[in-house]
Amino acid sequence: MNQPEAAELEYQPPPPDADEDIQHSLFGEILDWMLAPLLLLWPMSIAITYLVAKSIANQPFDHALEDSVTVLAQQVRSVDGKIIKSLSGSARDILRADDVDNVYFQIQGPRGEHIDGDRDMPQPVLDDEDKTSAGGVRFRNDNMHGTPVRIAFAYVQLERNDGRVPQVALVQVAETLAKRAQLANAIIKGVILPQFIVLPIVLALVWFALARGLSPLAQLQERIRARSSEDLSPISSSQVPEEITPLVRSLNEMLSRLSLTIDQQKRFIADAAHQMRTPLAGMRMQSELALRQTDKDEIHRSLEQLAKSSEAATRLVNQLLALARAENQQPAGSAMQPLDLGELARNVVQDWVQASFSHRIDLGFEAPRQPLTITGNPTMLRELLSNLIDNALRYTPAGGSVTVRVRSDELEHGYLEVEDTGPGIAPAERARVFERFYRILGNTAEGSGLGLAIVREIAQQHGAEVDIFSNPRATQPRLPGALFRLTFPLPPAPPQAEDEPPHYG
Repeated sequence: MNQPEAAELEYQPPPPDADEDIQHSLFGEILDWMLAPLLLLWPMSIAITYLVAKSIANQPFDHALEDSVTVLAQQVRSVDGKIIKSLSGSARDILRADDVDNVYFQIQGPRGEHIDGDRDMPQPVLDDEDKTSAGGVRFRNDNMHGTPVRIAFAYVQLERNDGRVPQVALVQVAETLAKRAQLANAIIKGVILPQFIVLPIVLALVWFALARGLSPLAQLQERIRARSSEDLSPISSSQVPEEITPLVRSLNEMLSRLSLTIDQQKRFIADAAHQMRTPLAGMRMQSELALRQTDKDEIHRSLEQLAKSSEAATRLVNQLLALARAENQQPAGSAMQPLDLGELARNVVQDWVQASFSHRIDLGFEAPRQPLTITGNPTMLRELLSNLIDNALRYTPAGGSVTVRVRSDELEHGYLEVEDTGPGIAPAERARVFERFYRILGNTAEGSGLGLAIVREIAQQHGAEVDIFSNPRATQPRLPGALFRLTFPLPPAPPQAEDEPPHYG
């Protein structure tokens, strides 16, 4: 029967989680930050332009009013105490020549008597001192016949021949603001209308420049998408802008870590498959041999070997699972909690007492002088200590001893030590015994080569250091023994409250 061909699976991204934050477009966010100030400043620019245009429009008209007042003032004089005006008809016609803007003028004597011009022109509000000290043309805004007007006025000092105090006459010229408004509107149109043409062009250029500036991100995305799922090589940063280089560098670091993890997993799977092949092959061979045997004793021996192979395979699987749990354990997870290292070690030692009897080894425990509290995962720490004790029992000959010790020092460190009287580990081998499936040459003890790898992984998860020494209490030169020491950082002690004065009831 033909086996169906395995369909090639494509990676499908997971659906977006409704609880996740809404993603923001970098393009849209930059565009908002660029256009929002522009659109807010544009009305302000129009308002400022309008005020400036009005100021510019007022200047020539004010100069014209000033000239008119000056001309009128020159036509007013006093003869024998009477005010004489020599305003010709042509000059009067010039003042009245504007049909669009109504122009008004007025000449008043020292006592407010009407000399010439429009009688109903509003009067300036000035005191006598201001009138006598006035020498130049002044301006004010007022209303005439319900229409806003701009008025230029001046006080003319009249000379007297009798030596009395000189008198002053008032000369005023006013005009409506229609022409000023027309000029200001013309200036506004000349400035604002081109902006309506320039603004869309500016928006288009901003859009194009922003899209062009972000195009390296799109190119980087396409380059990453074009890669195969197995390509974990570093991304070249030669074609990306300087601002994106740190992102590419971070991606390359992540790819490097991911590649290392995948290589470790592949090697681990290959080693595990290789290690599993031996007990499985032995189980198959013993089962086939038992099936061919007719002698009960031979069948019993084959079944005993089958049981040993099954036990070795079970132990290997259990240690593989323990190593996988240790590698996937998160140090900051909810399983990390304060615990008494001495109490935990005592319980683990009690679990191995019966096994030590079967090996005829003296298993002892030395407790600390006071409770030693660390932060850790009790399940993983029990697995760590169990592997160290199991390793010590397997390599210590019968009649030897294994001691588990918990102690602390004044450097805020806690120590967990497992000491045996076995053959020890040569200094050249101590760095390699923590590798997966590594076994020292010439070693005849049963084992899978994973126990110390599990110890190192769990120790790293707890921020502990693992060191190997010779047993300083060994008495036989050919059995130097081994001392495994784990150094745990102790949590900071809580601050002590200041002594309070006693309370008397």
